[in-house]
Amino acid sequence: MVIVDMQRYPSPSPQIKLFIVTYRCGGLKIKGLLAEPIGQGPYDGFLYLRGGIKNVGPVRPGRIIQFASEGFVVFAPFYRGNNGGEGYEDFAGEDRYDAISGLDVLRAREKVNNNHIHVFGFSRGGVMALWTAIEREDIASIVTWGGVSDMRLTYVERVDMRRMMKRVVGGTPNKYPERYDARTPLFELERVTAPILIIHGGQDRNVSIEHSYRLEKRARELNKVVESWYFPEFTHYFPPAVNRQTVQRLCEWMKKQIQP
Repeated sequence: MVIVDMQRYPSPSPQIKLFIVTYRCGGLKIKGLLAEPIGQGPYDGFLYLRGGIKNVGPVRPGRIIQFASEGFVVFAPFYRGNNGGEGYEDFAGEDRYDAISGLDVLRAREKVNNNHIHVFGFSRGGVMALWTAIEREDIASIVTWGGVSDMRLTYVERVDMRRMMKRVVGGTPNKYPERYDARTPLFELERVTAPILIIHGGQDRNVSIEHSYRLEKRARELNKVVESWYFPEFTHYFPPAVNRQTVQRLCEWMKKQIQP
């Protein structure tokens, strides 16, 4: 079994149960947060892939509950090395398999319809979501919101992250372009079979909208099913009311992608 252990976690919602899950990935024990509606189901599965790295951009229970309240069983990996998990996070390197194995956590839950599992990535989670869709065909849809798609572009744009990226990736993209390309899903996008929804704010300074433009362009070149929602006035973080509306819209979009 992929799930090693489950412990109840305090939930602020009486309609949603939360669990800290320990699961196996490549010989490591990884941690994540699982949210399940109290009903019998079956529910669609929702793999939530967080942004950031280490203590930046952690999984927030309130955000996970927000998606679970739309009628999903949600699992959010913390990624290796975080919250007591084994190993070391390496920014879309080997830790991409923590995301991919998260699908099997959802598939192991009785309340999940195994034919209806979706993948969502925010910020750095966008690149993790794309790699999950590349490696696995058993997903119904993929959403990237303010998502990274090009690791070289991330190095160029985020001066504040260059030291971390040089350490984790093992050098600069000028010296080792192949190492950054190996983390960039655009070069393997032909393997994606699920429909793609792209969401991005035009004023985003954390992950520029160019990442989404490149993803959409490549997806259309490959005749993939792709839809984009661009918001010229917003940054990496949408105003609360718009955020709630967008969550509802994307959840409706996901459910419409299910093949009859």
